[in-house]
Amino acid sequence: MIEKSLAELSRSLKAGEVSSVELTQTYLDRINTLGSDLNAFITVCPDIALEQAKAADEAIAAGNTTPLTGIPLAHKDLFCTQGIKTSCGSRMLDNFIAPYESTVTANFKAAGAVNLGKLNMDEFAMGGANENSYYGPVKNPWNHDMIPGGSSGGSAAAVAARLAAGTTGTDTGGSIRQPASMCGITGIKPTYGRVSRWGMVAFASSLDQAGPMARTAEDAAMMLNVMAGFDPKDSTCMDRAVPDYTATLNEPLKGLRIGLPKEYFAEGLDNKVEQVVRDAIKEYEKLGATVKEISLPRTHHSVAAYYVIAPAEASANLSRFDGARFGHRCEDPKDLEDMYKRSRAEGFGREVKNRILVGAYALSAGYYDAYYAKAQKLRRMIRDDFMSAFNEVDVIMGPTAPTPAFPIGDKTDDPVAMYLGDIFTISVNLAGLPAMSVPAGMVDGLPVGLQIIAPHFEEARLLNAGHQYQQVTDWHLAVPTGIDAGMKG
Repeated sequence: MIEKSLAELSRSLKAGEVSSVELTQTYLDRINTLGSDLNAFITVCPDIALEQAKAADEAIAAGNTTPLTGIPLAHKDLFCTQGIKTSCGSRMLDNFIAPYESTVTANFKAAGAVNLGKLNMDEFAMGGANENSYYGPVKNPWNHDMIPGGSSGGSAAAVAARLAAGTTGTDTGGSIRQPASMCGITGIKPTYGRVSRWGMVAFASSLDQAGPMARTAEDAAMMLNVMAGFDPKDSTCMDRAVPDYTATLNEPLKGLRIGLPKEYFAEGLDNKVEQVVRDAIKEYEKLGATVKEISLPRTHHSVAAYYVIAPAEASANLSRFDGARFGHRCEDPKDLEDMYKRSRAEGFGREVKNRILVGAYALSAGYYDAYYAKAQKLRRMIRDDFMSAFNEVDVIMGPTAPTPAFPIGDKTDDPVAMYLGDIFTISVNLAGLPAMSVPAGMVDGLPVGLQIIAPHFEEARLLNAGHQYQQVTDWHLAVPTGIDAGMKG
């Protein structure tokens, strides 16, 4: 059954072709067989999952269902899940059992979905390769020597390896879209404020946004129907009606105006990746879309702005982890100051410490105006570039990442090269826009994604464009070599 998409599994469950218990056990068996090789999971919850699956089967028998009732999912390990460890991929929270449920996971629970467990990630979502986890790097299902992308690498790898029907991720500067591209799955970052952040451990509060990761645009639409919506517990969550994202998937694309930013097809983009993206654009032209070149002139400033704003917010958010209230505490501290210093030094990894230091520096009295204030002004200008472009086009398309996945450890000692891997995704977060990545081809045996960007709150437009592309291509159906063992199970 696991060769089926989430949407197909939903129909099979409703038709009685398979039970949720059977389906859940199949996924748990695969996690047990393949999970250690990929290191995609931090925590697996077989007892909880099977109990939820049994309840789902009872609900299905009673006719009391939603489209996600009985569907086995897994969550990035920064969503608080009551009674289950929520580590954020960090030693700092290795012993933290969440006492409450995040809004995102609570929504899936209410919809009858099954929670298989919690997924590996870059520590506190800081990274683009999933090499910064306290629990070790996640491996790309297409090639275990390669990164899966980060920070939601565990989420992407689990979907690609068919260890879950769908997963949740978060995107602060591309952390849903980039791993989706590198693992050959579909991932969408919604508009900032479209999905509640309550119970989601913060990295950079003005940039973080949760979203679904799945095999297809249809699957992502079904998941986003559950995730999106106003939450009074989150002051940044927008009080705006949520459409049925599956309702417009089949609308034709004739007349869709696509913009191709010239800055996205410049130096630094792998030639083979560029060819994959241009071939994908040709498919859209066959579907009736029109294409024009546009300019987003401040794109090259986005990485610099992001790496001032995000660390500044991180330095403030992570100040709560001090060894006093919860999380890691050093042994036998001499006094309060010693406890703070050693608990944080032992609990945080290198990348997190680097960003805390950068953020504290940017916010300091002597440098606030020189760095942080200027970065925020540039953020507004980047947003204005997008708004001007959307006066001319309906969506913007281009590469999700400049290269396919690269070898684990290849850029560990070159953080600037690592950061530049997010050049095409970061500006979307700075502008608060929705964007998605869909599988568009292969380069040297590794997946490549097409990024689609839309105006604020136009997730339905993105999903429609992604779904129509997936009706005429089959890149989203590709299975990593070796992962297909037992696919008919």
